[in-house]
Amino acid sequence: MKIGDAAMNYEITRRSLLTGLLSGAGLVAVGGVSAAHAAAEIDRNRRRVLIATNEPWGTYHAAPLLPEAARLGWEVVQLVPDRTGVKPDDPVTVATLDAVPEADLLVVTGAGDWPADCAKRLRRLPLVASSLAYQLPVEAPRAAEFRGRLRAITASSPAEAAVFDDYLGTRREIAVVGTPQTDNLPKHAPEPGTVLVLTSVTRPDATGGAAPGTELLLAAAERLAAAGKHILVGLHPREDRTLWERYEISAVPSVQAAARTEVAIGIPGTVFPVVAAAGVPLVGCTDPKLQIPGYLLSVCSHTIASPEDAVAAVAEAKPVSRKVLYEAVGPVGGSARRLFKVWRDPGRPRR
Repeated sequence: MKIGDAAMNYEITRRSLLTGLLSGAGLVAVGGVSAAHAAAEIDRNRRRVLIATNEPWGTYHAAPLLPEAARLGWEVVQLVPDRTGVKPDDPVTVATLDAVPEADLLVVTGAGDWPADCAKRLRRLPLVASSLAYQLPVEAPRAAEFRGRLRAITASSPAEAAVFDDYLGTRREIAVVGTPQTDNLPKHAPEPGTVLVLTSVTRPDATGGAAPGTELLLAAAERLAAAGKHILVGLHPREDRTLWERYEISAVPSVQAAARTEVAIGIPGTVFPVVAAAGVPLVGCTDPKLQIPGYLLSVCSHTIASPEDAVAAVAEAKPVSRKVLYEAVGPVGGSARRLFKVWRDPGRPRR
């Protein structure tokens, strides 16, 4: 932060910053509680958290954490190999390993090469593993490098916790916190005849891999459009937009877009349980080459392996039961608060 030359400008900036921090933390300096005391309380609770993901530039996993971080006065910084894959208007703050800011905690969301490299480089930071995207129940080759350092592990749901445990090769308690994307679910108000198509990634890139099934999903969308359905596309952040431009592409994230639709169909992924939590029935496209954890399939009313089955599957789709939903998505509401609570205590240096 630059400090101005004039004392008056400095005082205004300092006062404005304090006011913003008090407002964000829900504190009011009244009743004998001074602004300085309230600011000291914020300072004691403030944290800077570094996040490293299997998709090195995939800041969309960290973005849902920003509202709660702002409320707490925390800063969330995603570690990236370089800035080539970061958009100028990305709301998530990023840093490279060559310019790592001082921090209280490192969170890895997987055990791929990039999180493992970050954990190896930042050995002195307390370390937590938090599942923010689905993994497979097979131990990751590099998980053994850092799992002995983990002070806590979190997952969204009981089913995700079981998978994450296998993926990390641990046999430890995992805190089930829910997913922050369910903290502000939209009200389901479906437009008649509207179907949400949830894409995956057709081609791998430096950020991450791709999932088979796009051809099946494209053909299914064509069948549904021919049957009179309005197709609304929820694009994966890394999907090739040109493949879907014949349809309406949602201008808002897929979970918000789901509120407009009667049914969602797509390649099962991390967003599926969240869409199910919004009350939207799901149909999964299951290419034989796909490897999908069972809990992602459990929220699907139907699965299809042929586009010919799409119209009937969408017509028959129903929301899943509360029991299935809890197992797959975990507790709904307050998830970011629970996640940051777990992060807060491991973030304190051991004495």
